Amino acid sequence: MNTVTKSIELSATASSVPTSGRKSLPAALWALTISAFGIGTTEFVIVGLLPTMAKDLHISIPSAGLLVSLYAIGVAIGAPILTALTSRVPRKQLLISLMALFVVGNGLASLAPGFVSLVIARIITGFAHGVFFSIGSTIAAALVPAEKRASAIAIMFAGLTVAIVTGVPFGTYIGQQFGWRATFIGVAVLGLIGLIASWILVPNNLANEKAASLKTQLKVITNKRLVLGFLMTALGYGGTFVAFTYLSPILQEITGLSESVVNMVLLLYGVAIAIGNIVGGKVANKHPLKALLWMFVAQAAVLLLFTFTVHYTVAGLITLFIMGALSFTNVPGLQLYIVQTAEKHLPGTEDVASAFNIASFNIGIALGAYAGGLIVASPLGLGATPWVGALFVVLAIGITWWSRRLQ
Repeated sequence: MNTVTKSIELSATASSVPTSGRKSLPAALWALTISAFGIGTTEFVIVGLLPTMAKDLHISIPSAGLLVSLYAIGVAIGAPILTALTSRVPRKQLLISLMALFVVGNGLASLAPGFVSLVIARIITGFAHGVFFSIGSTIAAALVPAEKRASAIAIMFAGLTVAIVTGVPFGTYIGQQFGWRATFIGVAVLGLIGLIASWILVPNNLANEKAASLKTQLKVITNKRLVLGFLMTALGYGGTFVAFTYLSPILQEITGLSESVVNMVLLLYGVAIAIGNIVGGKVANKHPLKALLWMFVAQAAVLLLFTFTVHYTVAGLITLFIMGALSFTNVPGLQLYIVQTAEKHLPGTEDVASAFNIASFNIGIALGAYAGGLIVASPLGLGATPWVGALFVVLAIGITWWSRRLQ
């Protein structure tokens, strides 16, 4: 997600920068963008393939939902912990190694004989995801002059946004037509293209960042204001995933849409996410905490509304579009708030705080998907996932209000 653009821009000063005379953005950025596209596709394509995979693997829909939760846990571990452990590895070498791990993980997923082996493959891929987005932004910033860093980072993260808009519905279509294993093979090929492009185009002389000490990391995770911010991220962002993880079976079993129509709906949802991300960045630019409070209120209201409109095709699709936009509207504001809070109360810890917030996004996904699975398996069923997700966001509203009081 392009949520880390502002925070990583702050951290890029430690890297080597080409001369300011360069007029065009370097080709190496497109290698990063291709890689981000493949990684974004493999993260979210499970949502569209959930019923197909559950049927083929002879498991329940909630069990299939664990493929989302456990992947997100892999990302959450990879972002702050593995990034710190690999801080001394040369950047280009680490980037290529991560893409190799990504290819292997998706290759293993396509060959997985059963559910357990598929889960292991997903966790491995999640590790690569977490570290890639932690270092990819600093690499992108190091490739260009200082005045172009924000643009360079935005281009790289555009790969993730495009993956949600096009990669997920296209990957879902491939899985529906040729089997879900074909989707993982296709994503592995994307990763291989990204690996080769990085090997050819990314320069060798990228400087490593200074590793954050354990003391610095402890300061971040024990700071009251930052911890509240991480909880806002996990609950506010994760609330949507209670329902979004099970969106395909919801639309098929409750709304009554066919597989092919659901695929088109996923495309529509991706467009809404892209719009929401852009609008959210502009709205939260000056007063992120105030903006987040109202975003969460709107998000909780729409999730609750979807509980009722999901039974009607037109009303359900309109609500779903708004829900998609609101689910990502809060993302830039959450990241910006964390960076500003770290700057004010723990100067010099912006990078670490940003990494932990990336982990919080994925902890939110894991919690939301897992809670959704419990609801689907309970007597409440699929139809209850939207209002349960709204309860998550209500908790985020309370934490946001408390954080404003502290300010």
